[in-house]
Formats: sequence, C-alpha cells, structure tokens
Amino acid sequence: MSISNIRIIARLELTQRLRSVGWYVLLGIFGVLLLGVTVLAFAVYSWADFVGAGVFSIVVNMVLLLVVLVSPTLSGNAINGDRDAATLAAVQVTAASTGDIMLGKLAAAVATGFAFLIVAIPFLAISLLGGGANAVVLLVSLLVLVVEIIVVAAIGVGLSGLIARPLFSVATTYLVVAGLTIGTLVVFALGGLAVRTDVEQQSRPYDANGIVDCDSWETYTQEVPRFDYVWWVLAANPFVVLADATPTEFNADGYPVDMFGQIKLGVRTAQQPPVEQRWDECSNEVFEYPTPEKIIASTVPSWFVGLGVQILIAGGLFAGAWSRTRTPAKRLPPGTRIA
Repeated sequence: MSISNIRIIARLELTQRLRSVGWYVLLGIFGVLLLGVTVLAFAVYSWADFVGAGVFSIVVNMVLLLVVLVSPTLSGNAINGDRDAATLAAVQVTAASTGDIMLGKLAAAVATGFAFLIVAIPFLAISLLGGGANAVVLLVSLLVLVVEIIVVAAIGVGLSGLIARPLFSVATTYLVVAGLTIGTLVVFALGGLAVRTDVEQQSRPYDANGIVDCDSWETYTQEVPRFDYVWWVLAANPFVVLADATPTEFNADGYPVDMFGQIKLGVRTAQQPPVEQRWDECSNEVFEYPTPEKIIASTVPSWFVGLGVQILIAGGLFAGAWSRTRTPAKRLPPGTRIA
C-alpha cells in the first residue's frame, strides 16, 4: 500500500462526490441547525452553573446525529457506485492496490464526516463561553465522536463493496446504522416490557377513620418490567457509547450537568433490578434515595463492549468488501459491471 495512492484516491473521491453545490448547501443547513440548537441549549441550561458543559454536550450529540443521517448516503455507494459508472476498473489497472482503493474510499468517507465536525467548531467554541466545561470531558467526547465517524464510514464503504447495486447498499447501510441507533432502543423497550416480575410492596394500613395502624403491615404485589435483563442491548448504540465513555461531571447535589451524564444515568439506572419497597408512616426515619452520582458509581460501564461490537461489525464488512474488490476477481455477483 502507498500513502500517496491512498491520498490520490481519496482526493478523487471527494472531487467526484463533493463538487456539487448541494454539498455546500447541506453544510450551510447544518450550520443553521447548529445555530438554532446552540441558542436553545443556552436557554435550557441557563439556570445551571455548568452552562458551557451542557451546551457542549448537546452540540457534540447533534454532530453525531447528522453524521449518522448523512454519512450512509455518501459512503454507501463508494465502491459499487464507481463499478456501476465503469470507473472502478480503470483505477484497478493502475499501480493502486486493493488496499489503496479501500483505504482511499474510507478516508474520503471519513473526511465527509469530519466536515460536519469542522462546521461545528465555532459552536463548540461558543459553548465554552458558558463556563463549567472540563478539559478531559472535551477531549474524550471529541475522541469518541471521531471513532464513531470512522465506524459509520467503514460500515458504508464495506456494504458498498459487498452489495452490487448502489441503491441497495445505501439502503442497507441506513438499516444497519438505524439498527444500532433506533433498533437498540426498540429492543430494549420491548424486551424490558415483555419480561415482567412481581415485586412486593409494603405499607401501613389505615382504619375506617383514616388513622394509620402502626401494629400491622399491608402487603401487595405489583408487576414491573425487568429492564435490567436487557439493558446491555443499549451498549452498541452510538449515542450511549459516546455518553458512557465520557467522564461525568456532577453538581453539588450529585446530578449530571450535561447530556452525556443524563444519557449515562438512564442506561446505568436500567441496570438496577427492582427492589421490594416499604413505606412506614409510623417511622421517623427518612429514606434517602441514592443520588445519580451514587447510581453511576455503583454500576458498570459498557461503552468498551458496545464500541467493540461496532468495530467488529464495521471491520467484518470492510474486510468482506476488501476481499470482494481484490483483483483478479474469481467470482462476481451476476450482472456486475466490470468496465
């Protein structure tokens, strides 16, 4: 493989796909959306002491959302699009190896995702004016965002090499990405609601005059969903990976100060099994519910497992496309155009 060849192929890919005015219109629309989201984020977090941290987390999640929505369109036909246009064979007969072609296509797809991040830089900088942002949080969240951009791009390029028709590969890329983002949420919700268990509840009974009877207990059971059995499904969700991997900042009351921590709290809370509850109106003891900080500290992170699953999927698809693109080809799908 040659760095020079990879750079040339990436530049050609970007020139072919991003030379239209529509691409710049898309970036402009994204900038306008970010402006609106940033203004609203400042309004949402205006009451808090960590305004900058909250706004920064919303902008980063917005960038990831746009990457998930747009990247499949630009990477899902990277290889079969050239094969369909009879330009892939012309590149394959040059000194460029299969690895040069694959990595060049991947580099171009990643560059399109980075374009959204570059557009977001001014808004990320503006968010820091609110104060309260931690340098470690900024660095880790941006690093995870970059990894997610690469993963989504690799999935698209891989499917474009495995599926002969560009339309089907783009649609399949959207399905895979939607499975990771929306599908995991659906499976989590339905799975938790489908598996239910009885939990015992106890409280002091009241007599006919409405007076609490402190000498006896009233026991009843209630069916509750068991999300603690299926919480692991969320581990592969890109937004959960981003939130769970990012260190959490807490305010003085132990509550997360940004969206990263709020998403993490939701996933970590789902890990906890339902417990028996007792309300004792005759006791002077005050029951203290655990703070979000204690819940997060007492549960296990899952981001490395989810990221590993994503890398396994993206790597497998990319390796399969590499093998399918290698020349001379021993076998190609029926109807595949060569030149």
